[in-house]
Amino acid sequence: MTVQTETLPKMTSRPQAWRVETRTRVSLLFSIAAILFVLLLALAPFLVSRGVVQDLFFIFTMLALAQCWNLLAGYAGLISVGQQLFVGCGAYALFGFVILLGLDPILAIPLAGLFAMLIALPTAFFAFRLYGPYFAIGTWVIAEVGRLLFAQWKALGGGTGTSLPREATRDMFGVSLLKDWFSMRPAAASDAIAFWLALLVLVLTIGFAYRLLRSKQGLGLAAVRDNETAARALGVDARRLKLAIYLSTAFITGLVGALIYLQKARISPDAAFSLTDWTAYVVFIVVIGGIGAIEGPILGVILFFLLQNALSSYGSWYLLLLGAIAIITMLFAPKGIWGLITDRTGIELFPVRRTLRGGSLEHMEKGGPHG
Repeated sequence: MTVQTETLPKMTSRPQAWRVETRTRVSLLFSIAAILFVLLLALAPFLVSRGVVQDLFFIFTMLALAQCWNLLAGYAGLISVGQQLFVGCGAYALFGFVILLGLDPILAIPLAGLFAMLIALPTAFFAFRLYGPYFAIGTWVIAEVGRLLFAQWKALGGGTGTSLPREATRDMFGVSLLKDWFSMRPAAASDAIAFWLALLVLVLTIGFAYRLLRSKQGLGLAAVRDNETAARALGVDARRLKLAIYLSTAFITGLVGALIYLQKARISPDAAFSLTDWTAYVVFIVVIGGIGAIEGPILGVILFFLLQNALSSYGSWYLLLLGAIAIITMLFAPKGIWGLITDRTGIELFPVRRTLRGGSLEHMEKGGPHG
């Protein structure tokens, strides 16, 4: 007697646990390409002319400033028009440490960043009591006060400014090595060192911004930017987050200011605290590139550099044209050009948004229990 047995369906595998992902295949490929590109850029002083090295230095420093302002305005909601304060403080601190204390410029650069961050502490005490447009105006007024105060520093030239001693850059750490090993002239060697330092600061700035935005603090920043009242109700310490971003960006901006004026080797209060050069242009870069995205300032600084070279011969019309381009961008592309690209393609080179993967969702995508 045979007994027929019914074949039982195989037990389906247990659904995978839910997980949160931020990286994409495109971002992984981009990260590999970016590392190779940075390594290639590091060789630029040996491969291209001194003029090209100086152009790249300009792009690196402006991009670092733009990433700092993007963190402030695009993520922390702090619309500052006084970032020239920290550029000027960093630059004057460099000159003070080198001329008055005799420090090597390489050592003076991080100290200049710390000095700018220390200046940011009392300014934050006053500025953080203002909101919205009043905060923006307040930061500009504080920057103007800083310009007037540094103009009284007679040891560094007062209102007319001063220059770095030639031996300060000629004997800077690393210059003699480049002269002996690669037969570089002192001026080209000092430019190469400033170039490498600017590249390093830029890479660390972008890395800091990306790591921050992928962290819990980054989620808190996004919540504060979107709705500060709701974020506070959920336990986010909005004031502490904003203060941390304000101080961090002041430190980086001070570093960049020191680098810029190390390369210029000449400083004056009007130049170091210029609203147009160190805030207006930076805002333009972020606006046309795309605020609230790390990729935005990268695209924006490339466009700004091209526009500057193409339009600078038009005199005062140059600034009017830049302003018109910024207004058109804000009207028709509020998220900037990178925002348009992302909306149409979905590409993110520095993805910070969380995507939920796994669990029953991924199980169903593979066919689920019904195949």
